[in-house]
Amino acid sequence: MAALVWIGAALAVTGLAGLGWCIAVALRARREGLEGAAMEARLRKLVALNLGALAISTIGLMMVVLGVFLT
Repeated sequence: MAALVWIGAALAVTGLAGLGWCIAVALRARREGLEGAAMEARLRKLVALNLGALAISTIGLMMVVLGVFLT
C-alpha cells in the first residue's frame, strides 16, 4: 500500500502544479489588460483545465488517505 501513497502524492503534486499554472495564466491575462469578450474567452478555456487539475489533485489526495488507512 506504500505504492498507493506515493502514486497519490505524485498525482496531488501534479494537480497542484496544474492549479498554479492556471493561476499564472489568469494573472497574465489580467496584466495584459484584456477586457470583456477577450478576457471571457481566455478564462472560458482555462476553466476546464482548472477543473481537471482540481480533480487530479483530489483523486491523488484520496489515494493518499486510502493508502494510509490500508497500511
